[in-house]
Amino acid sequence: MRVPVDQLRSFVTSVFRAAGCAEDEADRIARHLLASDLAGHPSHGVVRVRNYADWLGGGAVVANQEVQVVSENDTLVVLDGGYGFGQTVGEQAVAIGLAKAEGPGVSVVALRNSGHLGRIADWAEAAADAGYVSIHFVNVAGKGLVAPFGGKERRFGTDPIAIGIPQHDRPPILIDFATSVVAEGKAKVALNGGKPVPDNAMVGPDGSISGDTSVLYGEVPPGKNPDPRRGPGALRTMGEQKGSALALACELLAGVLAGSATSGTDPFSNGMLSIYLSPDHFAAGDFAAKATDFADYVRSAAPADPGQPVQLPGDIERAKAAEQLENGIDLADGTWADLTVAARSVGVDVPVITQ
Repeated sequence: MRVPVDQLRSFVTSVFRAAGCAEDEADRIARHLLASDLAGHPSHGVVRVRNYADWLGGGAVVANQEVQVVSENDTLVVLDGGYGFGQTVGEQAVAIGLAKAEGPGVSVVALRNSGHLGRIADWAEAAADAGYVSIHFVNVAGKGLVAPFGGKERRFGTDPIAIGIPQHDRPPILIDFATSVVAEGKAKVALNGGKPVPDNAMVGPDGSISGDTSVLYGEVPPGKNPDPRRGPGALRTMGEQKGSALALACELLAGVLAGSATSGTDPFSNGMLSIYLSPDHFAAGDFAAKATDFADYVRSAAPADPGQPVQLPGDIERAKAAEQLENGIDLADGTWADLTVAARSVGVDVPVITQ
């Protein structure tokens, strides 16, 4: 189904406001979730609303939190998110990192005990819009979802990495990917009737490779919220041993080094280690202009398919967002059903969608 952006944002905001979030936090969560859907990444979009509402009701995430400084010096700060919504404490962590980098040209921010941080490209984009290069390593504490290369048991989270690079008079280059073949949310979207996951996305308990979402969720009774902890198998790392190595790095940097929990431990949380770099402090001249020139050089490569020009990270997402802003966000039927369950659980009426 297609849902107009303004109607969907208002609906999602009303759900979180009724669930106990302040108005600004409720709108912030909705804005970030819709931004992911608009970019064509529904794995981190409104498909998350039901889980977020359940977590808030059960105390696994806390509304209206402010990050607390654990330790800091001129260029480094360790923050505790207090299990606040990632859309809130993530924004706070980025703002602190950019402020710290303003004088010395570099800062490092370790955020621990955050709720789900959503699409990490949001944080890279915020830094790039301010003129900074940024690198973000994220880990996922909890029961684990992803098997290491050569294994069939869960040892990692989906552990994303994001990099943002500003350009001159153009949107930034945004590199953002899970270290698993697909993010868990993409499997949930597929389960809801959306785009199927690749046939190599999961490994079963017998070691067989599969694209069957029941490997991750098990059998889901009608009306129940799918729980990825209940399946007999695991997601697989992308790029075989390369993705496995990157996931290991995320757990060690965003988890162990940041003082956060790691995969295989409860409760669920995200840790994020972020590095902010001011190009003005490097001997790169006009970095943004040179980055744009090189990006154009890459795009100028002759395409393997004459009908499909070479694109860079962020190009497809911006085109998708422009189309959906005009025509509405494309939601799987199961995702809309989850939204209605979340709304009714907090006493919010489900709107009649008008195109």
